[in-house]
Amino acid sequence: MQPRNMSMSGVVDLAAVKAAQEAKAKAEQTRAETARQGGAGTVSPADLVIDVDEAGFEREVLQRSAEVPVVIDFWAEWCQPCKQLSPVLERLAVEYNGRFLLAKVDVDANQMLMQQFGVQGIPAVFAVVAGQALPLFQGAAGEAQIRQTLDQLVQVAEQRFGLTGLTVDADAESGAVDAVEAEPVGPYDALLEAAVQALDAGDFGGAVQAYRNVLADDPGNSEAGLGLAQAELLQRVGGMDPQQVRKEAADEPENAQAQIAAADLDLVGGHVEDAFGRLIDTVRRTAGDDREAVRLRLLELFEVVGPDDPRVAAARRALARALF
Repeated sequence: MQPRNMSMSGVVDLAAVKAAQEAKAKAEQTRAETARQGGAGTVSPADLVIDVDEAGFEREVLQRSAEVPVVIDFWAEWCQPCKQLSPVLERLAVEYNGRFLLAKVDVDANQMLMQQFGVQGIPAVFAVVAGQALPLFQGAAGEAQIRQTLDQLVQVAEQRFGLTGLTVDADAESGAVDAVEAEPVGPYDALLEAAVQALDAGDFGGAVQAYRNVLADDPGNSEAGLGLAQAELLQRVGGMDPQQVRKEAADEPENAQAQIAAADLDLVGGHVEDAFGRLIDTVRRTAGDDREAVRLRLLELFEVVGPDDPRVAAARRALARALF
């Protein structure tokens, strides 16, 4: 895990070494100054997850990255995979108890930050340590992979940069836990929570079954319907070889199944319009059973993204033109 200085790409290694030395010295000075003032300040668990925009990025991310590793979650409201990943990151930010700070960046409102980090699709997760950008992962990731990546990040931050994280107020944490436990429980909350936990653990088959159990009793449950569509998508792409799938799709534009598989990968990677456009183009090129299979998969992907997303409405119109 090597730091990448975003503004000094030609001297990455020298910049990283210099930043490590400066950050370590600054961290030591900060700890010494804090000790002279009578002890370290604390933060509440709620302070471990923050929303960041372009105006506050330098203060909330770059400056604070001299004290604590800052993990950046690039997301958008329309991105369904983001809605699976972000809650996991938020929960882990609290669980890691101040060893990293989670900064959430809405890419629709902060295009400049997205371009500066070279984000090609969302969800995308980076870290900033002592002003140095570290690409962590892009697209869907299981909790085990996320934990392993965060453990490496924390280790690098402490060993190379001398960053030991933030002190969390234990009383505030207890209050937050009590508040969560006091929330009312709905008739299907246990099943829905089991589905979410299965998704977090990478058990997509278990998540699919849990959502189906809810829908068996309550066919109109929108949360279960959306969750099922997402879980089935993740289950499908879980066993794919992305390079092979994309090669087959490129080599065989008339192959409906190859285009369907590639569209699933597009959507999981956050490339919504690419996924829709690929299948609509395939509808135009195919007929019979192949065309129907492509149409049905496109409708499934509409469910994953959500009916209120403007790109779904646009794609529905394009599909109608392709069909008729």
